[in-house]
Amino acid sequence: MRKGEATRGRIIDSAARLAAVRGLTAVSLGDVAEVVGLSKSGLFKHFESKDDMRMAVVETVMERFGEFVWKPAETRPPGRGRLEAVFERWLHWCESEWAESGCPIMQLTIELDDQPGPTRDYLHKGLGVFRGALVREFQALRDPPLTEAEAKAAYFQMRSFILGLSEARRMMGDADAERSARAAFEALLDRTARPADA
Repeated sequence: MRKGEATRGRIIDSAARLAAVRGLTAVSLGDVAEVVGLSKSGLFKHFESKDDMRMAVVETVMERFGEFVWKPAETRPPGRGRLEAVFERWLHWCESEWAESGCPIMQLTIELDDQPGPTRDYLHKGLGVFRGALVREFQALRDPPLTEAEAKAAYFQMRSFILGLSEARRMMGDADAERSARAAFEALLDRTARPADA
């Protein structure tokens, strides 16, 4: 990796970690320059504008999320095995990879949901792809497959457990939150995998 690429990577990583704590729009070029040890003019060698840097942050966070959470799970069998792997990696992403802030995608989603524009559009598309992949995995839980509506409802619950864990542990100080999230998810898989007439 060339020096310029390495510096750009450090800038994006620093901006992402600041954004996960403060919010993307609250992070100034000066904030990032100070953390990275560059001048503002030095930042403009890597990004044309603040909006350009913000887009790079969202793109990088989504790419890293896919590599960290989804990619390792692809080697597992479709259905339950893959879903369990995704859930474990997703917990680890929130609790360890971003321990100082919690999941940056949650922060970005809250911040950008009512801010139309290319950054929101990119995040919306990436989340849609991820949801679609997991809906298909939920459909594969049983034969005959779950309906799309049933699988979407299961995905909604899965995501809710991740959000609930973040609130319970980070805001409420619940030391047992991770165990509760795992138990709730396993119960969801058991319940969803059973045929409707069982």
